[in-house]
Amino acid sequence: MIAYAALSAASLSDAPAPPAVATRIRSLREAMGLSLRDLGQRSGVSAPMLSQVERGETSPTLAVAARIAAGLDLTLSQLLRLDETGAMTIVRRHERRSGGAPGGGHAFELVTPPLPGQRAEVGLHRLAPGAATGAAGDPPMHEPGSRETAVVTHGRVTLVSDGAAFALEEGDAVTFDADLPHHFENQEGVEAEFFAVVSAGLRRS
Repeated sequence: MIAYAALSAASLSDAPAPPAVATRIRSLREAMGLSLRDLGQRSGVSAPMLSQVERGETSPTLAVAARIAAGLDLTLSQLLRLDETGAMTIVRRHERRSGGAPGGGHAFELVTPPLPGQRAEVGLHRLAPGAATGAAGDPPMHEPGSRETAVVTHGRVTLVSDGAAFALEEGDAVTFDADLPHHFENQEGVEAEFFAVVSAGLRRS
């Protein structure tokens, strides 16, 4: 938690916040599942002030904006998108972020860039024969309301979601509620590969 003292209303300027910044702060907060009070506790900016900023009624000073950014786990440049060079970002093969359970037979690479506020993440997953995702040290961490789409590109996998099993062959795709208990298994004798797209924070209708 960021230990900032709460700021007074005088810390905010009288000029309206740019609509893009106001909308961005609200979208980021909601994507993290934070209430105004939660963000206030994390940033040291009171909930009423945050509400005014999000509605575009007032514009935060750089100092206040920096505290809001810290409460959202971002730098000020990331919050204001000062470090983005345009609408396109290319992730080269050697730049992919990787992870998985060490020695557990599951490895993945994220092919999407780590941009702030991004609401979807694409991962390339590989499962060794007999391996499964979601083992110790490899939990699928998906927030409430998340949805996932997986496309099998090589081999066969079995999706176990909320206690039900679904066999998927090469070329098959599945979309499901990713906030339910789930994992993928490779019950075959060869390595399996699939892409998974997780859309975060999309509430069920």
